[in-house]
Amino acid sequence: MANTGSFGLLSFPGVAASPSGNANLKLGVVRSSENQQTWEAIATRLQAAQLNYQIVELVALEEAATLDAFNVLFLPNIATFTPAQIQALEAWIERGGRLITSGPVGDLSSVWVRSRLRSLLGAYWAFPLSTPASLAPVQCTGQCPPVPQNLSPQSLWGGAVIPVGLDSRAIATWQAADTPPAIVVTPRATLFGWYWGQANSGGSPELESAWLRTAVLNYGNLPPVTAPTASTPSGSRIYRQPSTTVPGVARPPVPSPRQGMLRSPQTAPPMIRANQDKPILAAPTPSVPQSPSADKVSEPVIPAERLSRVSPSNLPITPVEAIALRQDVEQLIGRVESTSLAVSAVNGTATRPGAIAQARTALDRFQALVEQQNYAEARQQLIDTREQLITAYPARRLPETAEIRAMWLDRGTIVQAGSERGLAQIFDRLAAAGINTVFFETVNAGYPIYPSNIAPKANPLVNGWDPLASAVKLAHERGIELHAWVWAFAVGNERHNVLANLPRNYPGPILSAHPDWASYDNRGNLIPRGQDKPFLDPANPEARRYLLSLIDEIVTKYRVDGVQLDYIRYPFQDPSAERSYGYGKAAREQFRALAGVDPRQISPRQTELWQRWTDFRVQQVNSFVADVSQLLRRRRSDLTLSVAVFPLSEHERIHKLQQHWETWARRGDVDLVVPMTYVAESDRFGRLTLPLITNESLGSALVVPGIRLLDLPKAIAVDRIQLLRDRPALGYALFAAENLTRELETFLNSTQGATSQRTPSAIPHRQPFQAASTRYAALQQEWSFLSNQNQLRMREPALQAFDRRSQALSAALKQLAQQPSPRNLQAARQELQAFRQEFPNWMSVQRLEQAYQVSTWENRLASIELLLNYGEQRNATR
Repeated sequence: MANTGSFGLLSFPGVAASPSGNANLKLGVVRSSENQQTWEAIATRLQAAQLNYQIVELVALEEAATLDAFNVLFLPNIATFTPAQIQALEAWIERGGRLITSGPVGDLSSVWVRSRLRSLLGAYWAFPLSTPASLAPVQCTGQCPPVPQNLSPQSLWGGAVIPVGLDSRAIATWQAADTPPAIVVTPRATLFGWYWGQANSGGSPELESAWLRTAVLNYGNLPPVTAPTASTPSGSRIYRQPSTTVPGVARPPVPSPRQGMLRSPQTAPPMIRANQDKPILAAPTPSVPQSPSADKVSEPVIPAERLSRVSPSNLPITPVEAIALRQDVEQLIGRVESTSLAVSAVNGTATRPGAIAQARTALDRFQALVEQQNYAEARQQLIDTREQLITAYPARRLPETAEIRAMWLDRGTIVQAGSERGLAQIFDRLAAAGINTVFFETVNAGYPIYPSNIAPKANPLVNGWDPLASAVKLAHERGIELHAWVWAFAVGNERHNVLANLPRNYPGPILSAHPDWASYDNRGNLIPRGQDKPFLDPANPEARRYLLSLIDEIVTKYRVDGVQLDYIRYPFQDPSAERSYGYGKAAREQFRALAGVDPRQISPRQTELWQRWTDFRVQQVNSFVADVSQLLRRRRSDLTLSVAVFPLSEHERIHKLQQHWETWARRGDVDLVVPMTYVAESDRFGRLTLPLITNESLGSALVVPGIRLLDLPKAIAVDRIQLLRDRPALGYALFAAENLTRELETFLNSTQGATSQRTPSAIPHRQPFQAASTRYAALQQEWSFLSNQNQLRMREPALQAFDRRSQALSAALKQLAQQPSPRNLQAARQELQAFRQEFPNWMSVQRLEQAYQVSTWENRLASIELLLNYGEQRNATR
């Protein structure tokens, strides 16, 4: 029978679990600086839940013996974790531990931490609700997790918790638009979609204690964790907190604190800071990657086998999961085959790695193993198959394909080069690897890398030479475009201060000279909690004029090919947790004049006013991008403007960092949108990038997804590049030069590197019509090769019609490339549209045997249309 009910007079069928019989339950509640201020309310609710528990300091999570004292851990409202803590939690869960979380867990942590948390928990906090909402039960059949009974209806300030695992299920939703999930459970974890124990979230002690008690006791029959260490070390930071006496459960004694061992419950542990500019997003609405300007973070290497959804386990494989796992491998087979065809076409001889045939046989064996319920061996079969395929990409010359091959050249690498001679070696390597566009870090943390007449100070780590002048010269000598990568509103960096032997709290050269240009959070902090960079107030007219003058200096003093704006946003915020930013002097005065109220005096609960405040800040960023765009076009019409942006959902991005890059693209302000799609798992990379590069609402702007190289194995990097090539993408951007390994560099040299025998292909954003013709020529080369091999499955008269229309399209694209004009553009567009309309019919038989390849060809035809649209817009506005 289905569970139905209302949180009005809550009458949920389900077990009202009793604490008796749960002697194995060992609950730890984690305390950190982030929940310290609300700890009294948290403790009150813990007592109301009638659960024995122990307080565990966050810093103690790295200690295996500490974790092994518990089989259930509750993490209330903790957004900042270190990689070591996540590794420890992963190992603990493997030994039998279970987690309960509340609020945006891990939201202020690094890229790697966010990625691992999502895999670990099977869900993530996606975005805060714009209004309070009540919990509503989800209908359930079969074995259903227990839910509380007889709770009064209450409206909470919460957020959407998105399930991402095949075993993740929402047991409650929010009574709000689209009914987003509010509580998600998996075999390993329970996630509450609100700030548990925080009074301003709206939850009563009765409601919150009931939900926690139910979640904890759902794990009550767990056996003790299999601990590698039997005792708690003397340095363990556990505080034993007795709860209200519960019948049948022994009340643990309160130990006497030892110096250096225990923390007083009144003493907040030291805050653990994380670089907020390193977000990540994952399916279905993936959350953020890091800013390209993020400094190095010491994080664990991600094993290649953990970059897919498959991992060693003997858990049952459901039919739906089996289909998904097969599709992942089939897509990988398709990418390797696609590369092999391109290599064969350019070299004139068939190249088909043996791993492809072996993989198809392995898929049949996988299916048989699933039917035999031999799940462990089935999973291992797929792991082995993926590893064989991922290393099967041929390291041979690819055909000339016009694509953007960008690299972020970071400040650290520039400083380490030390001179023009050292920088020349870097550009030699980039040219040999086929890189044709470099985003050169020109303004970092408020410091220009060149001698400036505008900025208060130049970068103190660069003396005696002008890296930007050298970079422009060296890049152009090698046929590489050089774009000035500029931090916009972030004008300081605590970690840069350490490198430069400055006080950690130094706000940077700009705010030191102009403190009234600063922006602040709603608590009056220059740098938001958990972050490390101060920001300018985007509403301050003097600060805006300064930035425009600096950019003007760059494009007039140096012959750069473009400008890339980074940190073109506000810092990360979470309005549902009353963490917001943008309260500079100018912003407050302007909004007060506009709305009649100081924005410091309003809260997200005042829905209409808060939306006006959000819109006000979004407009500050939008108008600045427009100002930069107009400046560049006035100075030189050939300058390209790109933006490094977050691939968060549009709603989440607007409310968390006021970055609405869709508007910039639609208005034609920017040429390139470079989303920082820095995710760990390959399947999520594909799901994250697809909606970005197929978004038809972005006008003519080109989308160039970013690939983060830090700790990314060469084979995985190559696979991601090929994934983008098989989609309607027009290139990729690699972050960053400091993480380019010799292994990946060697592969790129072999497949796409510049040679004396080859004329460099057109760069799509520079010569869009030539790029369109070149890309179509590569398609024709593949079709011709397959036809000569009798592998193009078409019969007469279809083959004759295909050849005729193909030649007509080729001629129209060549004519447009040689003589750009509205008339030739219209002719090429008509030929392309007619060809694309007939293409599915011509390929109907081919699709039966090579569905992935036909889909790839369709994507590449779509990319040609993108280039025609971009070229038309660029010519019209230049």
